[in-house]
Amino acid sequence: MKALVVSSLSPDLSGVALQALPTPTRGSAEVLVRVRAASLNFPDLLMTKGEYQLKPPLPFVAGLEFAGEVVEADPDSGFAPGDAVYGGNKTGAFAEYAVVPARAVTRMPHGIGFPAAAALGAAYGTAYTGLVEIGGLKAGQWVLIHGASGGVGLAAVELAKRLGAHVIATTGSPEKVERLKAASDADAVILAEGRFREQVAELTGGALCDLVYDPVGGDIFDESTRCVAFGGKLLVIGFAGGRIADISTNIPLIKGFSVVGVRAGEYARRFPDRGRAIREAVATLAADGRLNPHIDRTLPLENWREAYQAMADRQIVGKIVLEP
Repeated sequence: MKALVVSSLSPDLSGVALQALPTPTRGSAEVLVRVRAASLNFPDLLMTKGEYQLKPPLPFVAGLEFAGEVVEADPDSGFAPGDAVYGGNKTGAFAEYAVVPARAVTRMPHGIGFPAAAALGAAYGTAYTGLVEIGGLKAGQWVLIHGASGGVGLAAVELAKRLGAHVIATTGSPEKVERLKAASDADAVILAEGRFREQVAELTGGALCDLVYDPVGGDIFDESTRCVAFGGKLLVIGFAGGRIADISTNIPLIKGFSVVGVRAGEYARRFPDRGRAIREAVATLAADGRLNPHIDRTLPLENWREAYQAMADRQIVGKIVLEP
């Protein structure tokens, strides 16, 4: 089978190549899936450099998540050959076939195709875990979502709107402001640079935001501490901006807000019942037509370098999907 293999860590993707590998063999409680579509996530890029918290032993097949058809499964797994599923594991999605634990896949919602299903798991799972499970999102609240042109951020915008929140979406690129307005139904889209707190205050009538969803970090995090309402939560999703921010503890004390880390995958592993409930909630929303992942482009797996480079250059609005 074709697979995208990371053989060595490098800053320029020189350690990554498409290779021919044997079709993987599944073990007990695992499913073998023929991959029809797999979506690119920022951690996929970081893992080629050794800059992500997860550092798989080399070599490994890249790719966090996919959608496809079950080829083999245990009789008691709840899945049978031909079932359309989506999900993934820590690696292995960028290949013609993937083996993952049966608990790591979910039956595809009716009415969506493989590319959209491949974009559901990580982005919407992170958004639901952060905004709803940890953030306690309620209809009518104001939510500030950074990095909203990326897959994780755009999923959070869509989910928050579907659940009745008022959303301010940000992007760090002036060129992406209009694209983000077209791709989302955020109440406002602003450029996240400098002192954007004044814009947030004006948009919210001075109330500021009940939740701040931050996958960027760095200067964005620093300014976001000025945008959280008393009693609100600043959700730390990641550090796509490159710098891990510091905070003086007097700031959340005086302003009365919480800083909470969100590791959706680890949350689901530690609390499997909650993880399953989150996946089911996302699948139900998708089946009802309330979630529609925005696909920036779909490429054959052979064009993986274009996909990775577009992510590195921050050209994407939504998700890039690779098809083996």
